[in-house]
Amino acid sequence: MYQRILVATDGSELSQKAVDSALQLAAKLGASVVAVKVVPPYPHSYFDGSMAIDLKEIERTEAQWSAAAMKELEAVQAAAVRVGVTATPVVVRGDQVSEALIAAAQKHHCDLVVMASHGRRGVSRLLLGSETQHVLTHSHIPVLVLR
Repeated sequence: MYQRILVATDGSELSQKAVDSALQLAAKLGASVVAVKVVPPYPHSYFDGSMAIDLKEIERTEAQWSAAAMKELEAVQAAAVRVGVTATPVVVRGDQVSEALIAAAQKHHCDLVVMASHGRRGVSRLLLGSETQHVLTHSHIPVLVLR
């Protein structure tokens, strides 16, 4: 059925449920997992929402964010090993999480995306948008959403 499952994590408790579910599903199907965390780029200028900062400082900050993301993904990889699943950790830098996830799924030839929905409603949904909704409407592969 599914051979390669992309699971998105942001480190939250809810996304951990998605990770656990993806690993269980992969174990039952004999599939592998691509664990993805999207890291935003550091704002480079005032127009990006930040004060102008030295380029070396920006690079240092982005490297720290990527290292922290990789540490989270290594925990997913360790959990995968415990259930007999192969997991590949992937840190992606992107402004829009949903687009980065869709691109990662294509790049790594995934045939299912597993992710959590934070279930925002009302004004917060309008203001913040929904990355999950965007993945659901723009992905060309099936998406399993957990709440």
